[in-house]
Amino acid sequence: MPHPSITALEQLISGLSDGSSRQRQLGMVRQELTTALELDILPGDVAWSLARLLDEVTLRRYVQVAKTGTLRSRLVAGEKPPTSEATNVARLACLQILREAAGLPALAAGSGGPVELRPTPERRQLRDLRRRLRRDVSRIVSPGHARLIAVLAVALDTRARAGELAAQHIGHLSDDHSSIHVTRRPQHGTDIEPDRELVSLSSLSRDALAQWLPIRLQLTETLEGSATALWVSLAYNHAGTTRDDGSHTRRRHGMPLQQRGLIRSYNSGRHRYGLAHFLPPKLEQLRRALERESAGH
Repeated sequence: MPHPSITALEQLISGLSDGSSRQRQLGMVRQELTTALELDILPGDVAWSLARLLDEVTLRRYVQVAKTGTLRSRLVAGEKPPTSEATNVARLACLQILREAAGLPALAAGSGGPVELRPTPERRQLRDLRRRLRRDVSRIVSPGHARLIAVLAVALDTRARAGELAAQHIGHLSDDHSSIHVTRRPQHGTDIEPDRELVSLSSLSRDALAQWLPIRLQLTETLEGSATALWVSLAYNHAGTTRDDGSHTRRRHGMPLQQRGLIRSYNSGRHRYGLAHFLPPKLEQLRRALERESAGH
């Protein structure tokens, strides 16, 4: 039975109007990606989602392995030698075409080579981070501290982007807080249907949520209507709307924490709570490290 992501890829390719030569190259990429899934070279969830299949982290792993010849469909003189430079260039060109067709940004900078990404934490650093959060979850010093640890714990389990975290609602949590639904949305937007996934939560996340949720309830209990956001603001802040007299409208505490606010709280919290040694400067760097850890390399 074909993988759903490969079926979606085939549909994407069939809608392209490239010439026969390029179509053959796109077919090669489809075959290589299929082989990579069958050999468990790519993360298992990639099989179910075109968005995950075309994700930058996934494709970097695929290109790395494909260059070695491991994904060849035919032997050459009884072997599978590394692919030629011309094939490597064609492969990258095909990935550019596919990502563009899917509404994703280019992988290349200038010459078409992979984008140089910021360094990400190593496996040991992630282990140290989990150990530190496990210690801190029983030593909460403020509402902001509780929220940050809960956000980080859930991020460690779900590998969610900042926007995906900001979109989480109370209703996404299971009743016993043992799992959470995450809607995967590619970073730069795409026409691909978002992928909803149920992710098990670790004991660290459950303990961190046990600290955060009562605080969240206090912050939202006086709001009118239904307060559904999982992550909410801690204090009054202006909404960016300016009145005629130059003053700003103010949003009260307990309002949904927007993506920008979540990133800002990460940036300030890593210093305020002594986590700068454990956390990279950018939340996205942490996510990529978790993707790499999940992929097993």
